[in-house]
Amino acid sequence: MKNKMTKKILLSLITLLAPLAIFAQQEQGIDQKIDQIFGNLTGWFVNLVFTSIPISEGISIPIVLIILLVGAVYFTVYFGFINFTKFGTAINVVRGKYDDLETGGGVDVSPDITTDRGDLLDTIRVEGEHGHGEVSHFQALTAALSGTVGLGNIAGVAIAISIGGAGATFWMILAGLIGMASKFTECTLGVKFREIGPDGTVYGGPMYYLKKGLAAKGMAGLGKVFAAFFAVMCIGGSFGGGNMFQANQAFQLFQHVTGGEESFIAGMGWLFGLIMAVCVGIVIIGGIKSIAKVTDKVVPAMVLVYVIAALIVLVVNAGAIPAAIGEIFTGAFGTTSIAGGFIGVLVQGFQRAAFSNEAGIGSASIAHSAVKTDYAASEGLVALLEPFIDTVVICTMTALVIIVTGAHNAGAIAGYSQGAIVTANSFGSVMSFFPYILTLAVVLFAFSTMISWSYYGYQAWSYLFGRSKPVEYVYKTIFCIFVVIGSAASLGSVISFSDAMIFAMMFPNMIGLFLLAPYVKEELAKYMSAIKKHESS
Repeated sequence: MKNKMTKKILLSLITLLAPLAIFAQQEQGIDQKIDQIFGNLTGWFVNLVFTSIPISEGISIPIVLIILLVGAVYFTVYFGFINFTKFGTAINVVRGKYDDLETGGGVDVSPDITTDRGDLLDTIRVEGEHGHGEVSHFQALTAALSGTVGLGNIAGVAIAISIGGAGATFWMILAGLIGMASKFTECTLGVKFREIGPDGTVYGGPMYYLKKGLAAKGMAGLGKVFAAFFAVMCIGGSFGGGNMFQANQAFQLFQHVTGGEESFIAGMGWLFGLIMAVCVGIVIIGGIKSIAKVTDKVVPAMVLVYVIAALIVLVVNAGAIPAAIGEIFTGAFGTTSIAGGFIGVLVQGFQRAAFSNEAGIGSASIAHSAVKTDYAASEGLVALLEPFIDTVVICTMTALVIIVTGAHNAGAIAGYSQGAIVTANSFGSVMSFFPYILTLAVVLFAFSTMISWSYYGYQAWSYLFGRSKPVEYVYKTIFCIFVVIGSAASLGSVISFSDAMIFAMMFPNMIGLFLLAPYVKEELAKYMSAIKKHESS
């Protein structure tokens, strides 16, 4: 009864505040003025986060990207090229082959951490349950994927190839492959240092492994500062890149497909946002279990439809595939392709709210922390599949479709709305009706990204402000309001700032990953030993 009442209150608040978005949309100058003022106040932060190092005339690489790439290479080597050697094991974990290893014995932790009879204090209250946690390996994977598979896979690829040529595809694939190791590291730590509430709700992510893990290494003060900084950045990112941007771009493409400025919905972004906000609100009220029930159906369906459509285009243009592959490899090592591949794919991707896989950012470990398992490394292995599916498979197929249809030769693309249109036209060259299907996919991608980022943001919010129901519903109400505002207004500087906050999450997270990597190696050895015993019995 209380839960139903809360839903009514939340949805009523969204409805009451919708007129603000209508007013903002009708008064075109208001959001522009807000955008200008906000940009003047926060521009220094955006510039700081995206500080670049020039490498040649006209080409520079942001420091944040260098750190992500160096970290990914380091973890790939440190864990014995786990991206490739344990790929089959990861598939088997998702398939449930090792489910009978989950005995409810608890995730073992280092003796350096405060424990009771060898168990982490926060997990004792659920000891004895079969695989404590809230969601299955598959649900955790789809919940995390729903936060990364989004507009970037559709529009970001077109932008990257437009900037860097077909060769950008090669660097995109490489980035996805090495990013698998970073994702394995952070998601293993997410499970290892998670907390369990009295009601069984799981709280996890960088906030917790930075605080607890660094404390175990005698750096408690640094851990608290890093955790708080990460939480603040995550909250801001959830409102902007993980919410407003998604809603805005979904509406822009929907309006374009239905007639552009002459569309029946032109000027009604507030209504589009209100409908999205109600749908998001209904889902996120139920927490990660509710989110997982949606994502484990929506995400596979979206990916399946998209991949089938891409395969149809590729089959029809089969004769052009060898030349396309040749173009990718011959262009991969040119100056232009490096700029397009590294900067266009990764930077523009992360900056535009989950273009690629967010490996090293730390966000996905929040969703993976809620998994039902007794072995932290088991979920780390599941998580390494995420960059492969998101970047290596989906983004690469998009790239091939764009290349074989020749859409990438049209010149530089200014923004994501144009990128999505280019991709839609690429598919439409074979299936005239596909732009409409793609628009539906974009709306669903945006929806799934928003509900996942609402969970990320709430976890950070609860870390800072507590776990009471009033605190929870304050965050979720604000989040839903931003869905409406994002659809109705064009606040470019607000989005840029929030995207910079997402990137800023990387700084404390990557430092923590480097320092806590030995714990991950221990967890991996423990899990592989259990698998070996299981297979030999």
